[in-house]
Amino acid sequence: MADIAALLEQQIPALRRYAYALLRDHERADDLVQDTLERALSRWALRRADGDLRAWLFAIQRNLYLSRWRQDRRRESPVAMEDAALPGVPARQESTLEVHDVLAALDQLPEEQKSLLLLVGVEDFSYDEAARILGMPVGTVMSRLSRARQRLRAIVETGRTTLLRRVK
Repeated sequence: MADIAALLEQQIPALRRYAYALLRDHERADDLVQDTLERALSRWALRRADGDLRAWLFAIQRNLYLSRWRQDRRRESPVAMEDAALPGVPARQESTLEVHDVLAALDQLPEEQKSLLLLVGVEDFSYDEAARILGMPVGTVMSRLSRARQRLRAIVETGRTTLLRRVK
């Protein structure tokens, strides 16, 4: 058990970064990491010995995130813009504003594009590893990642999402 704990402990910082990038809340991110580690420990015997531990943990975490996201989406009631809480203290540095803009733009992307950008761009997974985590072909990963980067760039530059175009 000590060997398993040592293997899992090495992955915690990356799991926390990914969880925070998905949730933007340190407490919920820590809860997600804890649930991921609990799930990994309880299903350790089911893990392929020749498989990549890091990819397996990220797949567990993403699946837990998606399950909660779907549950929350069913439970949430919409909030009017005038009822939304405004930030109490404005940002003082331009770089902080840029980071917030990118994070807000990231939140506007569809979940599969957001996950790909985080796995490949932030966590530095290869296309092959990301394909295994997401359970899709490498070509699909590459095309979705390309579209995600284009869409993120467009949102950051224009400040709004692109609307669907009518094709005749």
